[in-house]
Amino acid sequence: MYLISIEGGDGSGKGEAARIILELVNDYPFPQVYSTHEPRRHSELGKLALDSVKTGDKTPLQEAGLFAADRLDHSHTWIKPLLEKGNIVISDRNIHSSLIYQGIVGELGLEQVCKMNAAAMIPDLVIWIDCDPKKAIKRIQSGTLRMTSEKQEYFETTDIQKKIRKGFNDLLSGKISVPEPFDKCCVVGPILNEGGLDELRRKLRDELRAFFNRKPTPLNVDSDQVDRYLLSNLVKDVKKQTRLPGAPEMKTAIHIGWLSGKSPSEWMKLGEDLWPKDSAKEFDVPATSYSQSCWSILGTLSLIVGSTEVPRLHKSLGPHRMVTQRHTQRLVKWLEHERWIHKQQSHVPFSEAKVFKLRDEKLGYGRLALAMWPLRSSLASWRRSNPNSKWEDSLPEILLHGTGKNPSLSIRKAVNNILNRLDMLTSGHENCPTPKNIDELIIWWKTKPPK
Repeated sequence: MYLISIEGGDGSGKGEAARIILELVNDYPFPQVYSTHEPRRHSELGKLALDSVKTGDKTPLQEAGLFAADRLDHSHTWIKPLLEKGNIVISDRNIHSSLIYQGIVGELGLEQVCKMNAAAMIPDLVIWIDCDPKKAIKRIQSGTLRMTSEKQEYFETTDIQKKIRKGFNDLLSGKISVPEPFDKCCVVGPILNEGGLDELRRKLRDELRAFFNRKPTPLNVDSDQVDRYLLSNLVKDVKKQTRLPGAPEMKTAIHIGWLSGKSPSEWMKLGEDLWPKDSAKEFDVPATSYSQSCWSILGTLSLIVGSTEVPRLHKSLGPHRMVTQRHTQRLVKWLEHERWIHKQQSHVPFSEAKVFKLRDEKLGYGRLALAMWPLRSSLASWRRSNPNSKWEDSLPEILLHGTGKNPSLSIRKAVNNILNRLDMLTSGHENCPTPKNIDELIIWWKTKPPK
């Protein structure tokens, strides 16, 4: 659900950087990672934009219009649908190239270019690749630059390259302000590409890690909507599961009674009580059962059909839950040790991969984690402030501040997301409807199912 753009002058090594970033991002828990470039060489609009640069017969305004038209079509027909499914899109060039080439070099102005592209996707992360203009010219002239033969000669002069480089430096360093809406981009760099590939890879890896560790809110899609889309896919997998011969028949496809006769607040207490803090500290895993990584792993395991290996589990976590595969591996190992999950025999011939499954008696807690995810941080904060209070009091105090006041907009949004999640997961109680508003959610949180 993030758009990452790679920017820099001609011959800076953007294509090389884009290839490395594609490999690095695949290590994170996103469903898929896609690469693209602008302007598009396979679309009619993109070809028109490229031809305008090749022939030089268009004014800067006309040229900018062609690039903007291609970008707008690219954004809404290809990029946004992928982001809405939780994917990553890596773009070799995006809006900042237009700001430089048409806005600064073409002297059209930044405001004008931004207005022409205002409806396009906004890069969540801009990675700025830099290179000495003389080295860039050598790369261009040696033919290592993609599409060299189609570049107009004026781009292949040191003077122009210096102007382009200065433009990127002024714009991406913050010396020149970027007009709305593209002032929201996270910009990193300059990353010098004048050494070896190992050095470039190390720099890019560090910047990506820092970006994902911040868990930024995506700029182009609603993260809650993406969450629900990914959750619905897991639910569909459960619904499609088939029963092995001799296995006990389940009443429903997604285990309607997954709360097992307990209230959600009772499950929170149980999860807390069963979480050995000393052992967690020894194994270097979270000290609480409601940490982000714990809820992410336990929740996902609760909806994975059958057993799973760590790589598959990690890929299923979703981009909104930035948990590294290494941490996933360590936490899974500890959860097995503490009997939250159990290891099963792999039925794949000659496979050495270990497969795991959430224990049935812990299913309710895992499923609850998925349902209550939008308020996870609020619940964790409440517990830190109220270490001795009962869990059944947590939700009313969070939602109503203990005074009956109307909840904030962010709280109302979180509640709506929870209600939508419960519509997919069921109430957890057989023959009980899902809550439809805040009052009903609080009752559901505190109350055992009717007998």
